[in-house]
Amino acid sequence: MAFSPPCELRAGRGSQPSSSRSVAARIAMTAAAFMVGPAPAQSEDIPSWLASKPVSKNRAQSGAPKAGTNADMRAGAGDDRIDTEHIFGFSMGSDIGEKGEIEFEMENVGGVGKRSGSYFAFTSLNLLKYTVTDNFRIAPGVAWGANSIRNVPGYDSRSQGALKGAVVELRYKLLDRDAMPFGLTLHAQPGWDRVDETTALRVEGYGGEFALLADKEIIKDRLWTAVNLWYGLAASKDAGGGDAWSRGSDLELHGAVSTRVSRTLVMGGEMRYLRAYDGMGLNTFRGEALFLGPTFSWTVARNVGLSGTVNFQVAGKAAGAAHSLDLDNYERVQGMLRFNMHF
Repeated sequence: MAFSPPCELRAGRGSQPSSSRSVAARIAMTAAAFMVGPAPAQSEDIPSWLASKPVSKNRAQSGAPKAGTNADMRAGAGDDRIDTEHIFGFSMGSDIGEKGEIEFEMENVGGVGKRSGSYFAFTSLNLLKYTVTDNFRIAPGVAWGANSIRNVPGYDSRSQGALKGAVVELRYKLLDRDAMPFGLTLHAQPGWDRVDETTALRVEGYGGEFALLADKEIIKDRLWTAVNLWYGLAASKDAGGGDAWSRGSDLELHGAVSTRVSRTLVMGGEMRYLRAYDGMGLNTFRGEALFLGPTFSWTVARNVGLSGTVNFQVAGKAAGAAHSLDLDNYERVQGMLRFNMHF
């Protein structure tokens, strides 16, 4: 608070004080000014070239990265909060962005290797995300991809690229990690398929995936962990004719840990346990697999991020098979590279 003298001591107001009173008043003013601090200078009291210009709050904080990129730090009052959604690889954090946020995402997933022959499958899911409220986000998207299959038992040999289908992703945040012991978000993604992503055959397919996405900050601004439970179901039939529908479902449990190694880079590792079933209600067990791999998330620019992982199948078995690893339902190696841009 700036010190302001009584009205009778201000020049030009009231009668002139006596000399003794003036000296006492000056002493009092000096003491008060010393304790309170000097009053801010008025523009008319000093030359314009000496007057410092105030720095706006927004400008002072403009150096902080924008919220929402994969490893990005949330701006505001010097806050370096990490958005956890994409720092865990295939596994997901509970963050969904801030109200009114718009984001483009390209998630590229590939699988390589069967027991024999040559096998490669690639799918790129492109989403436009809009956070409607602090707790709800919607994201329509389309998927395209390519397959290269040669001499793999049970598969037709083919090489092709095609539009694969469309989805709508919905997320609702139940618990906010900043206010509760952990964060929790519900995920649902219904979709339509025109090409089977595993066999590359033309199909008419419908399905969806549902998940519980939980995460927790173990060490503030340094270490995070996530646990996911995923359930997927699908039904499809040959687009070339026939009325026979094939139905399947799967169950996945993910665990991941990530740590911040610099202001723009987060690294960690994840473990995924996958089970495949015939029937849409986990009816008949087909096989299981355990994948392990490193993860990363890098803030490339203020509104651009890259994240990804490479997972290796380290254990598993198909139902009724004598071999180790389940290469009937899964690949030897699964990888993902995700690109995000905020507007």
